[in-house]
Amino acid sequence: MAAFNLTPSDPSTFILNGIPGLEAAHIWISIPFSTIYIISMLGNFMVLFVVSKEQTLHKPMFLLLCMLALTDIGLSTCVVPKALCIFWLNSKSITVDGCLTQTFFLNAVAVMHSAVLVIMAFDRYIAICDPLRYTTILTNARITKLGLVGLIRAVLLILPMPLLLQRLPFCGKSIIPHTYCEHIAVVKISCGDTRVNRTYSLVISFVIIGSDLTLIGLSYGLIIRAVLRISSKRTHQKALNTCTAHICVMLMSYTTNLFSALTHRFGQGIAAHVHILLANLYLLVPPMLNPIIYGVKTKELREKVGKYTCRM
Repeated sequence: MAAFNLTPSDPSTFILNGIPGLEAAHIWISIPFSTIYIISMLGNFMVLFVVSKEQTLHKPMFLLLCMLALTDIGLSTCVVPKALCIFWLNSKSITVDGCLTQTFFLNAVAVMHSAVLVIMAFDRYIAICDPLRYTTILTNARITKLGLVGLIRAVLLILPMPLLLQRLPFCGKSIIPHTYCEHIAVVKISCGDTRVNRTYSLVISFVIIGSDLTLIGLSYGLIIRAVLRISSKRTHQKALNTCTAHICVMLMSYTTNLFSALTHRFGQGIAAHVHILLANLYLLVPPMLNPIIYGVKTKELREKVGKYTCRM
C-alpha cells in the first residue's frame, strides 16, 4: 500500500498513545487485558479443536460456531498484542502499512462477525419453523457458501477505508490517542478534508448494522409467530431455549459495537480514556464470553468439551 502524505521529519510511522490520561496505569490495565485475551483464546481454540475432532459435531450449527470462534480470535488478535506492547514495552510506534493493515483487518473481521450472527439467526429460523427440512436446506456446503458471501461482503465494503485514508495529509506529529489504529481515530488527526472518510465510515456502519439487524429481526419475528402457534408451553420453552445463546451473543455484540461507535463519533462530552476503554472492551469481552455462553447452553458441545477437559 502507498504511504500516507506525512511530514518529512517522520515519513513512515504513527504513534499510538495508548489510553490518554491513564498512562501511569498502563501496567495495571494490561493485567485484565492479557487475562481476558488468554481466556478468549483458550475458549475459542477449544471450540475449534473439539468440533474438528468430533465427527458428531460436523453439523451446520457447529460449523457456524467455528466461524464465530475464528472471528472472535481475529477481533482480539488485531488489537491486544499491539496494546500489550504499548503497556509493557512502551512500544508506541506503528508503521503506515501496519496501521492500514490493522484498520482493514479489524473492520473486515467485525463485518464478518456480524454476517455470522445473521446466518446463525437464519439457522435458528429453519430449525424452529421448518425442522423437517433442516438437514436438506442447511447443509455444511451451504453454510460454507454463506460464510464466503459474508467474507466477500466484508472485504468489498471495508477495502475503501484504508484506500481513502491514503489520500489524507497529516501535519505535525502523527499521534493517535488510541491503543490501535481505529479508523475514526486516524481520520481525526488528519489536517485535510475528512468529510468523505467520515461519511463513508458512518454510512457503512449504519448500512451493515441496520441491514443485519433487520434480517435478524425478521428471522426472530417469524420464529415468535411460529412458536405462538404451538399450544404446548413445554414446546414453547424448548423452542425459545434453542435461541437463548444466539440472542445473548447478538445483544452483547451489537450493543457494545453501537455504543462504542456512537460515543466515538458524537460523544464529545465523554472523557477520552472512556472512549478508548469502551472501544477496547467491545473487542475483548464478547470474544471471551461467546464460547462460554455456547458451551453452557449447547449440551452436545458442553459434553464433548467436558470429555476432552477430563483427559487433560
